Amino acid sequence: MAATLAFDVYGTLIDTHGLVAMLRDMVGERAADFSRTWRERQLEYAFRRALMQNYVPFSVCTAQALDHTCAFYGTPLSMAWRAALLDAYRTLPAFGDAADGLAQLRAAGFKLYAFSNGTADAVRTLLDAAGVGGLFLDIVSTDDLRSFKPSPAVYSHFLRAAGATGAETWLVSSNPFDVIGALSAGWRAAWVKRSPEALFDPWGVSPTATVADLRELAAAIAP
Repeated sequence: MAATLAFDVYGTLIDTHGLVAMLRDMVGERAADFSRTWRERQLEYAFRRALMQNYVPFSVCTAQALDHTCAFYGTPLSMAWRAALLDAYRTLPAFGDAADGLAQLRAAGFKLYAFSNGTADAVRTLLDAAGVGGLFLDIVSTDDLRSFKPSPAVYSHFLRAAGATGAETWLVSSNPFDVIGALSAGWRAAWVKRSPEALFDPWGVSPTATVADLRELAAAIAP
């Protein structure tokens, strides 16, 4: 039976730091640091809201994280710049290996799903803008449960939505927290280590497979 592959979207298929050039026009040489802080705060807000059961859509976490980052760096943005950034975030670029890697996996018979903290509409917009939307069987969003990864409930929700079992399902993510969440839920998981400097959390668990590029994935998870 062909394995089911659940692809994280933000940071795995889609480059969450794809707005650094745009940020450089706004905040200057601190653009890369600004982008990293924005992403870290976005995820922190999602984690905290899941724990508190105080849900808002991921786009709200993104906007509030942007506001915090502006305050942190002392770089207030005009309403026009803020709106432009958040609008650009809806069509962030894909990583260079995404289209080829996904096409290869689909041709090999794997069942591909997008699995994201973003709402289904937001994820569809991202994937279509990146030219890879048509490669997935469906989009499964944690928004359906009004929660976020790595809550155990969202991994169970994915299995129900995809009609899959944990034993036959792989999470594919560049985010260690997501990989650990899937492993804890009884899945297998591939960590996409997108840079040599990337670190995996020392929690006493390891990814089932580690790849540097999505084009390596089919060989890494072949039975």
